[in-house]
Amino acid sequence: MTPTYSVAISFGKDLGWLDYDAAAKAAEVHIANDTAKESVESFLQKKHTIGVPHESLTDFTPVEVDPLADERSFELGITRLWEETGVSVDWSRPVDYVKAHPHY
Repeated sequence: MTPTYSVAISFGKDLGWLDYDAAAKAAEVHIANDTAKESVESFLQKKHTIGVPHESLTDFTPVEVDPLADERSFELGITRLWEETGVSVDWSRPVDYVKAHPHY
């Protein structure tokens, strides 16, 4: 799988990352915690209804998102990952560093 999008994740003291391949519509979860890995894999296989904001902080439209459908859906879907799995998406953590050093 050639990832088109990678992002760092964490669960407790475990670091990892997600690789998303838009052409294959597939993702791989890399984390040394079986509970976290299984939870994320399960999350990514389901569609989710997410309130998407518009012109104000109170203007949301519910949108059904399939996280594996495309890169935008993947990004939007994983914004809700922590709420459902306890796995954080570490948007600001350099994913290349985590790939080289997948631990604290």
